[in-house]
Amino acid sequence: MKENIFGKDLKECETLMVDRKEAKYRGDQLFQWLYEKRSEAFNEMTNFSNQLREKLSKDFQLTHGRIAQIQEDHHDGTKKFLIELFDKQYIETVLMHYQHGASLCVSTQVGCNMGCKFCASTKGGKIRDLTAGEILDQIFLVEKNDDLRISNIVIMGIGEPLENYEEVLKFIHIANDGFGIGQRKISLSTCGIVPGIKALAQENLQINLAISLHSVFQERRKEIMPIANKYKLDTLISACQEYFEKTGRRITYEYAVMDGYNDRDEDIDGLVKLLKGSQNHLNLIGLNEIEEVAYKESSRLNYFFKELEKRGINVTMRRKMGREIDAACGQLRKKRCEDKVSL
Repeated sequence: MKENIFGKDLKECETLMVDRKEAKYRGDQLFQWLYEKRSEAFNEMTNFSNQLREKLSKDFQLTHGRIAQIQEDHHDGTKKFLIELFDKQYIETVLMHYQHGASLCVSTQVGCNMGCKFCASTKGGKIRDLTAGEILDQIFLVEKNDDLRISNIVIMGIGEPLENYEEVLKFIHIANDGFGIGQRKISLSTCGIVPGIKALAQENLQINLAISLHSVFQERRKEIMPIANKYKLDTLISACQEYFEKTGRRITYEYAVMDGYNDRDEDIDGLVKLLKGSQNHLNLIGLNEIEEVAYKESSRLNYFFKELEKRGINVTMRRKMGREIDAACGQLRKKRCEDKVSL
Protein backbone atom coordinates (compact mmCIF):
# COMPACT_ATOMS: atom_id res chain seq x y z
CA MET A 1 0.00 0.00 0.00
CA LYS A 2 1.41 3.38 -1.03
CA GLU A 3 2.07 5.98 1.65
CA ASN A 4 -0.50 8.75 1.88
CA ILE A 5 1.10 12.08 1.02
CA PHE A 6 -1.63 13.98 2.88
CA GLY A 7 -0.17 14.67 6.32
CA LYS A 8 3.35 15.54 5.16
CA ASP A 9 4.69 18.75 6.67
CA LEU A 10 6.65 21.38 4.74
CA LYS A 11 10.07 19.91 5.51
CA GLU A 12 8.92 16.45 4.42
CA CYS A 13 7.46 17.89 1.20
CA GLU A 14 10.77 19.61 0.44
CA THR A 15 12.78 16.48 1.21
CA LEU A 16 10.71 14.20 -1.01
CA MET A 17 11.10 16.66 -3.89
CA VAL A 18 14.86 16.91 -3.46
CA ASP A 19 15.05 13.11 -3.24
CA ARG A 20 13.41 12.99 -6.68
CA LYS A 21 15.94 15.43 -8.17
CA GLU A 22 13.48 18.31 -8.09
CA ALA A 23 14.09 21.84 -6.83
CA LYS A 24 13.45 22.38 -3.12
CA TYR A 25 10.83 25.05 -3.84
CA ARG A 26 8.66 22.36 -5.41
CA GLY A 27 8.11 21.09 -1.87
CA ASP A 28 6.60 24.41 -0.88
CA GLN A 29 4.32 24.21 -3.93
CA LEU A 30 3.26 20.69 -2.97
CA PHE A 31 2.53 21.84 0.59
CA GLN A 32 0.30 24.59 -0.79
CA TRP A 33 -1.57 22.17 -3.05
CA LEU A 34 -2.24 19.78 -0.19
CA TYR A 35 -3.47 22.27 2.40
CA GLU A 36 -3.99 25.84 1.16
CA LYS A 37 -5.62 24.74 -2.11
CA ARG A 38 -7.15 21.50 -0.75
CA SER A 39 -6.12 19.49 -3.82
CA GLU A 40 -7.65 15.99 -4.03
CA ALA A 41 -5.53 14.52 -6.85
CA PHE A 42 -2.03 14.90 -8.27
CA ASN A 43 -3.41 15.87 -11.70
CA GLU A 44 -4.90 19.02 -10.11
CA MET A 45 -1.37 20.28 -9.35
CA THR A 46 -1.14 22.26 -12.58
CA ASN A 47 2.24 23.92 -11.98
CA PHE A 48 3.87 20.47 -11.91
CA SER A 49 4.95 18.78 -15.11
CA ASN A 50 3.27 15.55 -16.20
CA GLN A 51 6.53 13.77 -15.41
CA LEU A 52 6.60 15.10 -11.82
CA ARG A 53 2.97 14.20 -11.25
CA GLU A 54 3.71 10.68 -12.46
CA LYS A 55 6.67 10.46 -10.06
CA LEU A 56 4.46 11.44 -7.17
CA SER A 57 1.60 9.11 -8.07
CA LYS A 58 4.06 6.23 -8.51
CA ASP A 59 5.34 6.54 -4.93
CA PHE A 60 2.40 8.06 -3.05
CA GLN A 61 -1.35 8.12 -2.88
CA LEU A 62 -3.47 11.18 -2.09
CA THR A 63 -6.50 9.87 -0.22
CA HIS A 64 -8.97 10.96 2.40
CA GLY A 65 -11.31 9.23 4.81
CA ARG A 66 -15.04 8.93 4.26
CA ILE A 67 -17.91 10.53 6.15
CA ALA A 68 -20.01 7.52 7.10
CA GLN A 69 -22.76 9.29 9.06
CA ILE A 70 -23.83 12.76 10.10
CA GLN A 71 -26.06 13.72 13.02
CA GLU A 72 -27.34 17.30 13.17
CA ASP A 73 -28.97 19.18 16.01
CA HIS A 74 -31.57 21.39 14.34
CA HIS A 75 -31.76 23.63 17.40
CA ASP A 76 -28.19 24.95 17.31
CA GLY A 77 -26.75 23.52 14.07
CA THR A 78 -24.18 21.32 15.80
CA LYS A 79 -23.12 18.40 13.61
CA LYS A 80 -21.39 15.19 14.61
CA PHE A 81 -19.52 13.39 11.83
CA LEU A 82 -18.64 9.72 11.97
CA ILE A 83 -15.56 9.23 9.78
CA GLU A 84 -14.43 5.89 8.40
CA LEU A 85 -10.65 5.49 8.13
CA PHE A 86 -8.65 3.41 5.63
CA ASP A 87 -8.63 0.38 7.96
CA LYS A 88 -12.41 0.49 8.56
CA GLN A 89 -12.00 2.03 12.01
CA TYR A 90 -14.19 4.98 13.01
CA ILE A 91 -13.64 8.31 14.71
CA GLU A 92 -15.85 11.29 15.48
CA THR A 93 -15.49 15.00 14.89
CA VAL A 94 -17.97 17.69 15.93
CA LEU A 95 -18.73 20.98 14.15
CA MET A 96 -20.06 23.80 16.31
CA HIS A 97 -21.10 27.29 15.23
CA TYR A 98 -20.32 30.33 17.35
CA GLN A 99 -20.37 34.08 16.73
CA HIS A 100 -16.60 33.97 16.23
CA GLY A 101 -16.88 31.30 13.51
CA ALA A 102 -16.95 27.56 12.92
CA SER A 103 -15.20 25.44 15.55
CA LEU A 104 -14.23 21.80 15.06
CA CYS A 105 -13.59 19.32 17.86
CA VAL A 106 -11.16 16.71 16.53
CA SER A 107 -10.18 13.22 17.67
CA THR A 108 -6.55 12.10 18.06
CA GLN A 109 -6.95 8.35 18.65
CA VAL A 110 -9.25 5.50 17.68
CA GLY A 111 -10.69 4.85 21.14
CA CYS A 112 -9.04 5.89 24.38
CA ASN A 113 -7.08 4.21 27.18
CA MET A 114 -7.63 6.82 29.88
CA GLY A 115 -10.67 5.13 31.43
CA CYS A 116 -12.45 8.25 32.72
CA LYS A 117 -15.63 6.89 34.32
CA PHE A 118 -18.01 9.51 32.88
CA CYS A 119 -16.81 9.29 29.25
CA ALA A 120 -18.09 7.12 26.38
CA SER A 121 -14.87 7.49 24.36
CA THR A 122 -12.95 5.14 26.62
CA LYS A 123 -15.38 2.22 26.43
CA GLY A 124 -13.48 -0.57 24.65
CA GLY A 125 -10.08 1.06 25.09
CA LYS A 126 -7.69 2.44 22.48
CA ILE A 127 -7.30 0.73 19.10
CA ARG A 128 -4.51 2.93 17.73
CA ASP A 129 -3.18 6.47 17.41
CA LEU A 130 -4.20 8.67 14.50
CA THR A 131 -1.59 10.06 12.14
CA ALA A 132 -1.28 13.81 11.70
CA GLY A 133 -2.91 13.34 8.29
CA GLU A 134 -5.91 11.58 9.82
CA ILE A 135 -6.38 14.40 12.33
CA LEU A 136 -6.05 17.00 9.55
CA ASP A 137 -8.47 15.00 7.43
CA GLN A 138 -11.26 15.81 9.87
CA ILE A 139 -10.88 19.48 8.94
CA PHE A 140 -10.63 18.67 5.22
CA LEU A 141 -13.74 16.46 5.13
CA VAL A 142 -15.97 18.76 7.21
CA GLU A 143 -14.96 21.86 5.25
CA LYS A 144 -15.70 20.09 1.97
CA ASN A 145 -19.02 18.66 3.17
CA ASP A 146 -20.33 21.93 4.61
CA ASP A 147 -18.59 24.33 2.17
CA LEU A 148 -17.02 26.44 4.92
CA ARG A 149 -13.69 27.21 6.52
CA ILE A 150 -12.93 26.16 10.08
CA SER A 151 -11.68 29.06 12.21
CA ASN A 152 -11.12 27.31 15.55
CA ILE A 153 -9.87 23.85 16.51
CA VAL A 154 -10.50 22.05 19.79
CA ILE A 155 -8.33 18.95 20.28
CA MET A 156 -10.83 17.44 22.66
CA GLY A 157 -12.49 14.56 20.78
CA ILE A 158 -11.83 10.85 21.14
CA GLY A 159 -8.41 10.06 22.62
CA GLU A 160 -5.77 11.65 24.84
CA PRO A 161 -3.74 14.10 22.67
CA LEU A 162 -0.58 13.97 24.78
CA GLU A 163 -0.47 10.17 24.42
CA ASN A 164 -0.06 10.79 20.68
CA TYR A 165 2.36 13.66 21.18
CA GLU A 166 4.43 13.77 17.98
CA GLU A 167 1.51 13.36 15.58
CA VAL A 168 -0.59 15.93 17.43
CA LEU A 169 2.30 18.40 17.40
CA LYS A 170 2.73 17.83 13.67
CA PHE A 171 -1.01 18.35 13.19
CA ILE A 172 -0.87 21.70 15.04
CA HIS A 173 1.95 22.99 12.84
CA ILE A 174 0.27 21.94 9.57
CA ALA A 175 -3.13 23.28 10.67
CA ASN A 176 -1.37 26.58 11.37
CA ASP A 177 1.06 26.79 8.43
CA GLY A 178 -1.02 24.91 5.86
CA PHE A 179 -4.68 25.53 6.68
CA GLY A 180 -3.98 29.00 8.08
CA ILE A 181 -5.62 28.43 11.48
CA GLY A 182 -3.92 30.64 14.06
CA GLN A 183 -2.32 28.87 16.99
CA ARG A 184 -4.25 31.04 19.43
CA LYS A 185 -7.40 29.55 17.90
CA ILE A 186 -6.27 26.00 18.68
CA SER A 187 -7.04 24.46 22.09
CA LEU A 188 -5.65 21.19 23.39
CA SER A 189 -7.28 19.32 26.27
CA THR A 190 -5.50 16.70 28.35
CA CYS A 191 -6.63 14.61 31.31
CA GLY A 192 -3.25 15.35 32.91
CA ILE A 193 -0.25 13.66 31.25
CA VAL A 194 2.38 15.54 33.24
CA PRO A 195 5.46 14.75 31.04
CA GLY A 196 3.45 15.84 27.99
CA ILE A 197 2.49 19.15 29.62
CA LYS A 198 6.13 19.81 30.50
CA ALA A 199 7.26 18.93 26.96
CA LEU A 200 4.56 21.13 25.44
CA ALA A 201 5.79 24.07 27.50
CA GLN A 202 9.13 23.87 25.63
CA GLU A 203 7.59 23.95 22.13
CA ASN A 204 7.17 27.73 21.86
CA LEU A 205 3.53 27.40 20.83
CA GLN A 206 0.72 29.91 21.30
CA ILE A 207 -2.07 27.33 21.66
CA ASN A 208 -4.54 27.19 24.55
CA LEU A 209 -4.09 24.40 27.10
CA ALA A 210 -7.08 22.90 28.91
CA ILE A 211 -6.86 20.44 31.81
CA SER A 212 -9.63 17.96 32.60
CA LEU A 213 -9.78 18.56 36.34
CA HIS A 214 -13.24 17.42 37.55
CA SER A 215 -12.22 17.34 41.22
CA VAL A 216 -9.85 19.27 43.47
CA PHE A 217 -9.50 16.30 45.80
CA GLN A 218 -6.94 13.62 44.92
CA GLU A 219 -8.93 10.61 46.17
CA ARG A 220 -12.12 11.71 44.43
CA ARG A 221 -10.27 12.45 41.22
CA LYS A 222 -8.73 8.96 41.31
CA GLU A 223 -12.19 7.42 41.51
CA ILE A 224 -13.32 8.94 38.21
CA MET A 225 -9.98 9.48 36.42
CA PRO A 226 -7.49 6.57 36.62
CA ILE A 227 -4.69 8.83 35.32
CA ALA A 228 -4.70 10.44 38.79
CA ASN A 229 -3.19 7.21 40.15
CA LYS A 230 -0.10 7.89 38.05
CA TYR A 231 0.10 11.68 38.30
CA LYS A 232 -1.13 13.07 41.61
CA LEU A 233 -3.12 16.27 41.66
CA ASP A 234 -0.38 18.37 43.29
CA THR A 235 2.10 17.15 40.66
CA LEU A 236 -0.34 18.08 37.89
CA ILE A 237 -1.00 21.55 39.31
CA SER A 238 2.76 22.12 39.66
CA ALA A 239 3.29 21.18 35.99
CA CYS A 240 0.48 23.56 34.98
CA GLN A 241 2.09 26.38 36.93
CA GLU A 242 5.41 25.68 35.19
CA TYR A 243 3.58 25.74 31.84
CA PHE A 244 2.05 29.13 32.63
CA GLU A 245 5.36 30.59 33.79
CA LYS A 246 7.13 29.33 30.65
CA THR A 247 4.53 30.27 28.05
CA GLY A 248 2.56 33.14 29.61
CA ARG A 249 -0.58 31.37 28.34
CA ARG A 250 -3.35 31.01 30.89
CA ILE A 251 -4.71 27.54 31.52
CA THR A 252 -8.35 26.51 31.43
CA TYR A 253 -9.47 23.92 33.95
CA GLU A 254 -12.41 21.86 32.67
CA TYR A 255 -14.87 20.76 35.35
CA ALA A 256 -17.87 18.54 34.56
CA VAL A 257 -20.26 19.12 37.43
CA MET A 258 -21.74 15.79 38.57
CA ASP A 259 -24.74 15.47 40.81
CA GLY A 260 -23.80 14.62 44.39
CA TYR A 261 -20.18 13.90 43.51
CA ASN A 262 -18.19 17.06 42.83
CA ASP A 263 -20.87 19.75 43.29
CA ARG A 264 -20.67 20.07 47.08
CA ASP A 265 -19.92 23.24 49.03
CA GLU A 266 -16.46 21.83 49.88
CA ASP A 267 -15.81 21.47 46.14
CA ILE A 268 -16.57 25.16 45.70
CA ASP A 269 -14.19 25.97 48.57
CA GLY A 270 -11.48 23.80 46.99
CA LEU A 271 -11.82 25.47 43.59
CA VAL A 272 -11.63 28.92 45.19
CA LYS A 273 -8.47 27.88 47.04
CA LEU A 274 -6.92 26.58 43.82
CA LEU A 275 -7.83 29.46 41.51
CA LYS A 276 -8.29 32.58 43.63
CA GLY A 277 -5.85 35.28 42.53
CA SER A 278 -4.57 33.36 39.50
CA GLN A 279 -5.01 34.31 35.87
CA ASN A 280 -6.23 30.81 35.04
CA HIS A 281 -9.78 30.08 34.01
CA LEU A 282 -12.45 27.59 35.11
CA ASN A 283 -14.90 26.19 32.57
CA LEU A 284 -17.91 24.43 34.06
CA ILE A 285 -19.51 21.70 31.95
CA GLY A 286 -23.02 20.31 32.15
CA LEU A 287 -22.41 16.58 31.92
CA ASN A 288 -23.62 14.77 28.80
CA GLU A 289 -25.07 11.66 30.39
CA ILE A 290 -24.46 8.18 28.93
CA GLU A 291 -26.29 4.96 29.67
CA GLU A 292 -23.26 3.01 30.89
CA VAL A 293 -22.41 5.21 33.86
CA ALA A 294 -24.22 6.40 36.97
CA TYR A 295 -22.94 10.00 36.94
CA LYS A 296 -25.60 12.61 36.17
CA GLU A 297 -25.61 16.31 35.45
CA SER A 298 -25.67 18.34 38.66
CA SER A 299 -28.94 19.87 39.81
CA ARG A 300 -26.78 22.55 41.49
CA LEU A 301 -25.01 23.65 38.29
CA ASN A 302 -26.34 27.22 38.25
CA TYR A 303 -25.81 27.65 42.01
CA PHE A 304 -22.28 26.26 41.66
CA PHE A 305 -21.50 28.77 38.91
CA LYS A 306 -22.96 31.76 40.74
CA GLU A 307 -21.12 30.95 43.98
CA LEU A 308 -17.77 30.72 42.21
CA GLU A 309 -18.43 33.93 40.30
CA LYS A 310 -19.47 35.69 43.52
CA ARG A 311 -16.20 34.64 45.14
CA GLY A 312 -14.09 36.18 42.39
CA ILE A 313 -13.22 33.15 40.28
CA ASN A 314 -12.76 33.62 36.52
CA VAL A 315 -15.45 31.11 35.58
CA THR A 316 -17.61 30.41 32.55
CA MET A 317 -20.23 27.77 31.83
CA ARG A 318 -19.84 25.91 28.58
CA ARG A 319 -22.79 26.38 26.29
CA LYS A 320 -24.42 22.98 25.98
CA MET A 321 -24.67 22.08 22.32
CA GLY A 322 -25.91 19.09 20.38
CA ARG A 323 -28.75 18.22 22.75
CA GLU A 324 -30.70 16.44 19.99
CA ILE A 325 -27.81 14.18 18.96
CA ASP A 326 -25.36 11.76 20.62
CA ALA A 327 -23.55 14.70 22.17
CA ALA A 328 -21.25 12.82 24.53
CA CYS A 329 -17.96 12.13 22.80
CA GLY A 330 -17.62 8.55 21.54
CA GLN A 331 -21.31 7.60 21.52
CA LEU A 332 -21.77 7.55 17.76
CA ARG A 333 -18.57 5.54 17.21
CA LYS A 334 -19.59 3.11 19.96
CA LYS A 335 -22.99 2.51 18.31
CA ARG A 336 -21.38 1.90 14.91
CA CYS A 337 -18.89 -0.58 16.39
CA GLU A 338 -21.70 -2.41 18.17
CA ASP A 339 -23.68 -2.57 14.92
CA LYS A 340 -20.66 -4.10 13.14
CA VAL A 341 -20.29 -6.78 15.82
CA SER A 342 -23.99 -7.69 15.65
CA LEU A 343 -23.96 -8.17 11.86
